[in-house]
Amino acid sequence: MHIPSSSASRARLATSSLSKFSPSFSLCRTTSLSSSSSSQSCVSCVNQRHRSLSFSSALSSLRCSSPRWSHGAEWRSPVSLRAQARITAPVLERFERKMSTIASEHAFKEILTSLPKPGGGEFGKFYSLPALNDPRIDRLPYSIRILLESAIRNCDNFQVTKEDVEKIIDWENTSPKLVEIPFKPARVLLQDFTGVPAVVDLACMRDAMKNLGSDPQKINPLVPVDLVIDHSVQVDVARSENAVQLNMEFEFQRNKERFAFLKWGSSAFHNMLVVPPGSGIVHQVNLEYLGRVVFNTDGILYPDSVVGTDSHTTMIDGLGVAGWGVGGIEAEAAMLGQPMSMVLPGVVGFKLTGKLCDGVTATDLVLTVTQMLRKHGVVGKFVEFYGEGMGKLSLADRATIANMSPEYGATMGFFPVDHVTLQYLKLTGRSDETVSMIEAYLRANKMFVDYNEPQLDKAYSSYLQLDLAEVEPCISGPKRPHDRVTLKDMKADWHACLDNQVGFKGFAVPKQEKEKVANFSFHGQPAELKHGSVVIAAITSCTNTSNPSVMLGAGLVAKKACDLGLEVKPWIKTSLAPGSGVVTKYLLQSGLQKYLNQQGFQIVGYGCTTCIGNSGDLDESVANAITENDIIASAVLSGNRNFEGRVHPLTRANYLASPPLVVAYALAGTVDIDFEKEPIGTGKDGKSVYFRDIWPSNEEIAEVVQSSVLPDMFKGTYEAITKGNPMWNQLSVPTSTIYSWDPNSTYIHEPPYFKDMSMEPPGPFGVKDAYCLLNFGDSITTDHISPAGNINKDSPAAKYLLERGVDRKDFNSYGSRRGNDEVMARGTFANIRLVNKLLNGEVGPKTVHIPTGEKLDVFDAAMRYKSAGYDTIVLAGAEYGSGSSRDWAAKGPKLLGVKAVIAKSFERIHRSNLVGMGIIPLCFKAGEDADTLGLTGKERYTIDLPNKVSEIRPGQDITVATDTGKSFTCTVRFDTEVELAYFDHGGILQYVLRKLSKQ
Repeated sequence: MHIPSSSASRARLATSSLSKFSPSFSLCRTTSLSSSSSSQSCVSCVNQRHRSLSFSSALSSLRCSSPRWSHGAEWRSPVSLRAQARITAPVLERFERKMSTIASEHAFKEILTSLPKPGGGEFGKFYSLPALNDPRIDRLPYSIRILLESAIRNCDNFQVTKEDVEKIIDWENTSPKLVEIPFKPARVLLQDFTGVPAVVDLACMRDAMKNLGSDPQKINPLVPVDLVIDHSVQVDVARSENAVQLNMEFEFQRNKERFAFLKWGSSAFHNMLVVPPGSGIVHQVNLEYLGRVVFNTDGILYPDSVVGTDSHTTMIDGLGVAGWGVGGIEAEAAMLGQPMSMVLPGVVGFKLTGKLCDGVTATDLVLTVTQMLRKHGVVGKFVEFYGEGMGKLSLADRATIANMSPEYGATMGFFPVDHVTLQYLKLTGRSDETVSMIEAYLRANKMFVDYNEPQLDKAYSSYLQLDLAEVEPCISGPKRPHDRVTLKDMKADWHACLDNQVGFKGFAVPKQEKEKVANFSFHGQPAELKHGSVVIAAITSCTNTSNPSVMLGAGLVAKKACDLGLEVKPWIKTSLAPGSGVVTKYLLQSGLQKYLNQQGFQIVGYGCTTCIGNSGDLDESVANAITENDIIASAVLSGNRNFEGRVHPLTRANYLASPPLVVAYALAGTVDIDFEKEPIGTGKDGKSVYFRDIWPSNEEIAEVVQSSVLPDMFKGTYEAITKGNPMWNQLSVPTSTIYSWDPNSTYIHEPPYFKDMSMEPPGPFGVKDAYCLLNFGDSITTDHISPAGNINKDSPAAKYLLERGVDRKDFNSYGSRRGNDEVMARGTFANIRLVNKLLNGEVGPKTVHIPTGEKLDVFDAAMRYKSAGYDTIVLAGAEYGSGSSRDWAAKGPKLLGVKAVIAKSFERIHRSNLVGMGIIPLCFKAGEDADTLGLTGKERYTIDLPNKVSEIRPGQDITVATDTGKSFTCTVRFDTEVELAYFDHGGILQYVLRKLSKQ
């Protein structure tokens, strides 16, 4: 994004005029168009068919066409609103003058080209990259070409300039300079944990718009918004044929108010789609159903692209769709027409050669890739995969690798579209005509890879290479996704972890305690636990449940184990949570589900479950055995996150593994095993059974995949979700477009972000004599900052809920309470595994109130500082805010009164979230941190910033002074001019509100 350097125009942002809208599609989405600031009249819609809801639109006065969207012969891509304008900064008068002089002709109209159909006619028109006749484009990575096409298509020489286009074309030279560009995603993706606060914010913004004397209807999504409810189901019931129904009933009992609110939002806000609970995991639904690959909007063809409020939005990169996670507040701004201002990224070229050896899974591959890329350093970069090994990877394998981009730190892990992609599109029920259009467009615009043709060398920022044949079976843990351990080394690594000091690879178990055995009675049956005993074994998470080879592989392991007479011990909590109904259909088709059932892996629901901490309770006897004997219990899950305290409060060792390995470890009952040398158990014939006896060959898996995974399964599944389910369809919601806040609600509460807001921005602020609220080391995750899991019975959030008559059994999770700022502020820094240096080694959600020396809950200390009028800051180490793209990890500290975070480094999305909430992110200089500078956290900190935003530069150095006389230099991590504009306004949402109110 080009912003002039002069202080007068530096923060210039402008709101958009809107182009004509396009037909929408059903499943709870309504589409309309707000009027632009010009004389263009408002176009709106009516008689909308909802893809999963039976209720009709409350906006009966609005009109729209509404073709049904299915994935059969009648399938047609949903289309987005186009030409949302770029919002630049404070001088709206300049915007209005400029808009009145913009020519109606497109800046690149000369390259608008027809794409003919093979049998005559045309698919549509597109902005042709080859027509630019610029040889630099041939060397651009495919991922950068998507950014280029977006800039060209949206270029009007004001909102997006030709200079922006030139920056992207000249990527080889400009990307090392960290230049800023605009990017407009085609759509926005949400899940319910992040979707509820997003809709809460939108509802609150409508109130604020009304209070500012403007039209509340200006607050409407201007691009398609897809929201999949998948984060609320918990494993309350496992090992039961009725688990799906019972868990869904519990889910609706707990979340009825949240679900009704989302259902209200789907009708109150235009262009919003809601996929009901029980449909699947957001990223698998996106991959199998929502992903368009190429849009055709009003006859203009362009690549699909998406930003999502879940960090694993990157899974869609495996389909050749550019997508990545952003903060919730940034996504909200994108919904409202705010383009994304981003630094033009470097691209790491990752060459794949060879093929995987027999017995090696896609999960083994992604854990290997994660470790390699983490070591290489790819934060803020795109990773693009290429090479002859690509043809040996299925689309599902690619999606598995793309899914874990956040774990290896990249913005994207991108797989360009090729023949494998087209085959997957046909498999998942996209029509032949649609696939033909996708291939024709991408070939014509140099975005398709044909490995049958000679490949031109692409220019990459750096290069990595992996021979797939070198990948070994492995798992990752016990506390981080990139701590990979090969199976052959697992037993030795486990014992090293028991011995090591407490840390990412250590538990510091005294030598005399290592062989401890906890004997207990499990429902009258003798049972025992040792360090390393598996108490949770979960086949879960979009990372793996979207991949038929590993899911059917798990079924084959279960079958072989059943045939040999092995059984999983009954006190291990086993579960299977598919990412879509398609998985159930092919497991039934293959005949393997019955064997999974025999081993306790009955289907428990369709959602994220254990991967996000919705594991449900352990049996009381198991929980007591762990706590009373201080057992280091283990969970093994096919997920993507295993941070301490995330999976379950009582499983201190958590390992990521492929679904077949989850079954194998469940059968073994422990992670303290050498699968090559030690038996898993004793068979019905009395003989020892080894890992090799139950592990299927790649050929066995391929055969069952070929016979069991069929296109009709995808078509049937996604036609069914258009009908919703009885519990969802019975929810009644108000028809008003302004939300009526219930002050007694403990789920949905009006947040205070816009209280007493005026039209004039408050301007930048410094920090004076602030106390340190918390002093952290490295790798503080968003789970530490704002946990998503259980609400501890002794926490400030629990006290708040109990005071309002909520029984402990109805606490639900923090993630489900994200629509209530009162709960979430109290849940900030409430992770039971928090390590705060102010507590001198004590672990827990406490801190020291510096003026009195008292040890308090973090919330209580923050409120005491706030009521006394003191600012607070947070000190941190490297990778602060890693993990999920959790906007509450920034909103929570804001509500606690935190003014700045000083860290060695930040995770990309979290830094952006801090900026979006008006918190100052500062980085220590290279080689420095709180420890090397001799900072204890008991000092008082002053951060001087100019009081005019025009006097602050992105990335400038500033001095931080303390009351002890020490001072040090930090870098201000406002990375772009637009971020400075957000800071000037007090946050991104305040900025957008002021701009829209003047429109």
